[in-house]
Amino acid sequence: MKHRIVVLGAGYAGAYVAGNLARRLSPADVEITVVNAVPDFVQRLRLAQFAAGRDIKAPRLADVFAGTGIRLRVARITAIAPERGVVAVADADGGGELGYDTLVYALGSHGDDHAVPGVAEHAFDVAARPSALRLRERLAELGERDGGGRVVVVGDGLTGIETATEIAEARPALSVALVARGELGARLSAGARGHVHRACDRLGITVLEHAGVEAVEATRVRCADGAAPASDATVWAAGFAVSPVAAASGLEVTGSGRMVVDRTMRSVSHPNVYAVGDSVHAIGDNGRPLPMSCGSAGFTGRQAVEAIVGRLTGRGIANVALVYRYNTISLGRRDGLWQSVDDDGQGKPKYLGGWKAARIKAAVEKGSLWGTSHPTFGLPKRRRRLATAPAASARNSGRVDA
Repeated sequence: MKHRIVVLGAGYAGAYVAGNLARRLSPADVEITVVNAVPDFVQRLRLAQFAAGRDIKAPRLADVFAGTGIRLRVARITAIAPERGVVAVADADGGGELGYDTLVYALGSHGDDHAVPGVAEHAFDVAARPSALRLRERLAELGERDGGGRVVVVGDGLTGIETATEIAEARPALSVALVARGELGARLSAGARGHVHRACDRLGITVLEHAGVEAVEATRVRCADGAAPASDATVWAAGFAVSPVAAASGLEVTGSGRMVVDRTMRSVSHPNVYAVGDSVHAIGDNGRPLPMSCGSAGFTGRQAVEAIVGRLTGRGIANVALVYRYNTISLGRRDGLWQSVDDDGQGKPKYLGGWKAARIKAAVEKGSLWGTSHPTFGLPKRRRRLATAPAASARNSGRVDA
C-alpha cells in the first residue's frame, strides 16, 4: 500500500507543501490528498483589496494541482483522531473519514473577536473570502447612497491599516475612520508611523488612537473612552485566532491553540503530524515564535517539506532558515511601506515608503500567487522512492517512526 499523506488546508502554506511533496516523492510510493473547505485558492494577502472593490483572482485548486497527481477533497475538517490516523470531514455528500500515515496541518487562522459584544452580529472582516465578499457588497451599496456612508475599521495592526487605506482610496465617497486600541502601527518605527499617519491624512481617514472598543452596535462603535463613532459598516481587524480542531483532537498546542512543533515542524506529541503556516507555534532562529504572516508560512512550509522528504526517503533533513526580517504594507495602490524589524519584531529606524514600497508589496503578492499556482516549478524532476513501505503498525496506530 502507498504511504498516505493528507494536507489539511490549501492556503499559501498548505498548497505549497502539497505541490512540493508531489514533485519530490515518487507516486509509486506516495498518495497525496489535500482537503480544503472551498474549491478555490484564496489570495488572503489581497482580501482587503478585494473587499474594497478590486478584481482579485481566485484560481481553482483543481487547476493549481493539475498534473501533480494530488487528490483534492473539498470538505470541512470536523475532527482528527491521531490515535487511529484518521481525519473526519463533512461535505455535500455527508462526509466521512480519511486515513493518513503523515498529516500536514495547515488550517491557517480566522478573525478573532476577542469576545467583544456585537462583533459577530454586526461586524465584517477580511480574514476569509466569504466575509470579504459580504463587505465588498456592503461597501458597493453604501457607495450608491447620496452622501456615501460611514465605515469604521477597528484594528491598530497591519491588517487594519491596509484595510482602511484600501477602502478609502478605492471608494472616496465613503467616510472612513480607523480605531486603534493603542498607538496606530505601534510596532513600526517612528518614521514609518509618521508615514502611515500622512497616508491617512491624504486619504481623509479619521484616526482614533488609544480607543479600546467595548462593543459593536448596528450603527456605531462604542469605545472605552466614551467615543462612539457612527458606522454603516464596521470592519473588525483586531487580531486572528486559529482553528480549535488541533486542541480538540489531543495534539499538543499552546494556550492560543497553535500546534507545538520541533525545529522540523513535527508535532512534539504526535510524530507523524506536521504543522505549517498560521497554525504552528514554531520557534524562529532568533529564539522567538514566528508571527502569523505570509513569510512565516513560506519558511515553515519549506522546513516541513524537507523534513517529510528526508524522513520518508531515509536522507538527511536540511534546516531552512526560520527568520522574520521585514514587513511590507500597502497603503492603497500607489503608496506603501517596507519596514525592517529586529529580533523582537519591532521596526528598525530604516524603512522605505511611497510608490517604491508599493511596488515591493505588489511583487510579494504576485510572487506568492505565482509560487502557489506553480507549486512544482524549479524543483528537481527526480521523484525519490521511500526508504521503506509504510509499516503495518502505522496503519493501525496512525503513527510513523522517525
